[in-house]
Amino acid sequence: MATRFVLTLGIMSLFADCTYEGSRSIIGPYLGLFGLGGTAISIITGVGELLGYGLRPLSGRFADTSRKFWPTTIFGYIVQMVAVPLLAFAGNWPVAAWLIIQERVGKAIRNPPRDVMLSHAAKEMGYGWAFGVHEALDQTGALIGPLAVAAVLLSGTAIADYRMAFLYLAIPATMMLCLLTVAHRAYPHPESLEVSPPDLNTSGLPRVFWVYLSAAILVGAGMGGFPLIAYHLQVQGVVSAGLIPVFYAVAMGVSGLGSLLFGRVFDRVGMGVLVPLTISSAVALPFIWLGGFSTSLIGVALWGLGTGVQESLIPAAVAPMVPRERRSSAYGIFTAGYGISLFLGSVVIGLLYAVSLTSLIVFGMAAELAAIPVLLWVAHARARPD
Repeated sequence: MATRFVLTLGIMSLFADCTYEGSRSIIGPYLGLFGLGGTAISIITGVGELLGYGLRPLSGRFADTSRKFWPTTIFGYIVQMVAVPLLAFAGNWPVAAWLIIQERVGKAIRNPPRDVMLSHAAKEMGYGWAFGVHEALDQTGALIGPLAVAAVLLSGTAIADYRMAFLYLAIPATMMLCLLTVAHRAYPHPESLEVSPPDLNTSGLPRVFWVYLSAAILVGAGMGGFPLIAYHLQVQGVVSAGLIPVFYAVAMGVSGLGSLLFGRVFDRVGMGVLVPLTISSAVALPFIWLGGFSTSLIGVALWGLGTGVQESLIPAAVAPMVPRERRSSAYGIFTAGYGISLFLGSVVIGLLYAVSLTSLIVFGMAAELAAIPVLLWVAHARARPD
């Protein structure tokens, strides 16, 4: 039963990611067609990430107190899935920016309660493996979506071609919402899947949780987002507009495979596996920002490995750290801290982009590498995730 539930949520996420990751692979160049520069694009997408993460404590708290995990998840998915196809009708950059931010807000609403439901099944399978399988299916959609968008854009790069791509993404969005209804009816009480929740003698959130959060904040600050990367690759002539979604698809594909591999490793060796993944994210930066076609592709793949697997292991690591009744709030607080740092880091990176690429790289690598001793402390404190 637990495995079927994880697979159901994973396939649901496959269609969701096909939709919104397909759109995110081109929103940087799309906003550029409205006359915006790199700093403006970084700020708009950064605000989206800020709200997309910053609202999660509210969503998590609401889900914990109301116990309405499914209704909250369903509402968030509807908000998110509707926003993407509507980008096809954006006549100016403020409308496009609003819809980009709406998509992130929808994700903020649905993620904490969705992850809690997934964590109930993860105890039986192993937290790393369950979240890894889910993330692999999730990233499969993130691979398919950008490739589908790339196929549309290969015929041209005018604003009409981008709008047609957003319209095509209505197909997986509709399929996802249909599957969401089926999943709700088939598994109305996923909490029953967790027969033996972690026995934690605390009513609050433990110290190790907050220390781990500080490491995630450092990682998020240096990470940067793909919209600015896509803008850079296009304006510098490193990659043609039609191939940028392919680069993003490569990142998502590597992320999905890495989630399976490192999810299993996480269950066996614990949180120490996060250290090489953080190094991967740091090493990616000079490859991306200073490289040519092949070098940038390697950098984007390393960036995908680091960012994607980090996102899959974050909920896997947090679940056994906190009391069951506080789990949704913990997810909300943790991902909010991570997201706010991602926003602030994106703003700094956008400003540094206008100054020099070297300063951008130094900032990003310093933030990423500063997280490593903190992660080592957490790994030592936890020893094993359960």
